[in-house]
Amino acid sequence: MLTSKFSSSSNIYTFILLFLLLNIISLCSSIVLPTTLILPVTKDSSTLQYITVIGQRTPLIPVNFTVHLGSASLLVDCESGYNSSTYKPVLCKSKQCSFAKAEYNACGNFCLSKPRPGCNNNTCHTLDGNPIIDTYTGVELAEDVLAIGSKPVVLVSQPKFIFTCIKSFIMTHLAKGVTGIELCFGHNSTISIPNQLASLDSRFTSKFGICLSSSTISSGVIFIGSSPYYVYNPMIDISKNLVYTPLVKNTFTTSKFSEYHVKVSSIRVAGKNVPLNKTLLSIKQGLGGTRISTTTPFTILHTTIYDAVKTAFINALPKNVTIVEPPTKQFGLCFSSKNIRNTNVGPDVPVIDIVFHKKSAFWRIYGANSVVQVSKDVMCLAFVGQDQTRAPSIEIGGYQLEENLLLFDLIEKKIGFSSSLKLQQTSCSKYEKTT
Repeated sequence: MLTSKFSSSSNIYTFILLFLLLNIISLCSSIVLPTTLILPVTKDSSTLQYITVIGQRTPLIPVNFTVHLGSASLLVDCESGYNSSTYKPVLCKSKQCSFAKAEYNACGNFCLSKPRPGCNNNTCHTLDGNPIIDTYTGVELAEDVLAIGSKPVVLVSQPKFIFTCIKSFIMTHLAKGVTGIELCFGHNSTISIPNQLASLDSRFTSKFGICLSSSTISSGVIFIGSSPYYVYNPMIDISKNLVYTPLVKNTFTTSKFSEYHVKVSSIRVAGKNVPLNKTLLSIKQGLGGTRISTTTPFTILHTTIYDAVKTAFINALPKNVTIVEPPTKQFGLCFSSKNIRNTNVGPDVPVIDIVFHKKSAFWRIYGANSVVQVSKDVMCLAFVGQDQTRAPSIEIGGYQLEENLLLFDLIEKKIGFSSSLKLQQTSCSKYEKTT
């Protein structure tokens, strides 16, 4: 009789365990893991740099990164208190070194002190650096934990994410609180953030979108992975109806320029073509052409291009608008804003069209992105004229990108441009922050 009771009780416990197990399996199968990651991006008011936060190391800590489109790898200052139990240097001739496709062909044996992060012998080296001070050097590749998201919701965690250990002197002129680190999205690099995530996790694709906020109070967003990309109130997929243009290769440059270049064929102001020296619009021996940069605050134009755009803009302004002496050396054209009315897309000034590879593919820049208010009654054209003899003829800067979505499709090698989200009565700060 005892045996029978024990057997019956055992069967009941087995049934309960099986029931619980099936429910757990059912619950797990219903959980949908994210295929798009959300990185909030803030704007630093003093440097006008764009900052985001990613977790790294063991134990995991949040680290501030400057958003840089063209960096070949994740740059981390390993001299300033880098402590992690999971740090591993990438060895010469290893699979990781081959995967990184390091163009700076060197096997590092330069460390004369005790091994530490950033200083190990027989390690794989690459070329990278800081675009803000235009300084580049050979640096050590390493692996460590990388996590996107924050506790209690870590959306993705990679235990062996390849990054670059760089020296402190390279990481100067960065925003306060950024500990000498940059975030990379370079399209030519296998170890950029989107490409490396796509190779490590089948959920993700080599696509990302950047939507920078014009406010220093509310954050914009980087979407990593496939669209749709939603903003809310109302709910809108801002990745729809984009104007696409192909990426342009700059084959003359080294790995320090894993940058994004596009073909600009002309510029229009108020619908009229601006007379330009078209030879400046093509890349020749690594120079000229058009580059997109999140580390350049305002769009820089080659002096001759700037002068032509400036003249066309003046001619298109209403006759009752007075040109004034620029109160700052940064801008070359300023005018009274007393007779400029405001619209939902900013000051009512002549629109500027950046025309890409064909006439129908153009990106329209409205007043919110073309002019900047520098004092109560004065606004300036938010473009900078500069002798670009050693750089692109056009460098599209952060101010012009704000409240616009740029979708970078690294698979199809193209970039999609929205126009101002203000046209849809929304903004980059209205993304789903709880995702």
